[in-house]
Amino acid sequence: MKKNVWTFGLIAGAISSIGFLFTAGSHDDISLERGMLYGFASMILGFSLTFVAVKNYRDKYNGGTITFGKALMMGIYIALIASSVYVAAWLIDYYFFIGDSFWDYYAQAARTGLESEGATEQAIAEQMAEIDGWKEMYKNPVVAGLITYTEILPVGIIIALITAAILKRNTVKTQTT
Repeated sequence: MKKNVWTFGLIAGAISSIGFLFTAGSHDDISLERGMLYGFASMILGFSLTFVAVKNYRDKYNGGTITFGKALMMGIYIALIASSVYVAAWLIDYYFFIGDSFWDYYAQAARTGLESEGATEQAIAEQMAEIDGWKEMYKNPVVAGLITYTEILPVGIIIALITAAILKRNTVKTQTT
């Protein structure tokens, strides 16, 4: 089981990281909304391997059976490994390549969006102060890492729950001919 979890977890983490790695440095070409869409699509694509991993383990190594709890634990382990790869990739990208330019771009995009919606100057100022707070928090890599886990880990846990519910099988299916 460990090899299965590690293999699929590392691959899922690599796939999940692709979404932001291709969009993070190209602020001019990709809007924030589209970047978020690519990011979450790559997370879902990566975490879809949870289904493959649990099914593979159930059918090839566990005699065709797996409990909901065992399937869920496999899924959570895969989610933790994949999320850790994602967080590490994001922190390396952020601290070595992007830096504060991310927050500058984000603040400008938020200001433009608020202005186009007709927001008041006070609402814009409040939003800019909130973004400055996030920028300040991101100066601490531990805090930035924990915040990043909150982006990806819930997606992995939800997919682990769905996978466990679909693939649980307490008895071996018998084939009739």
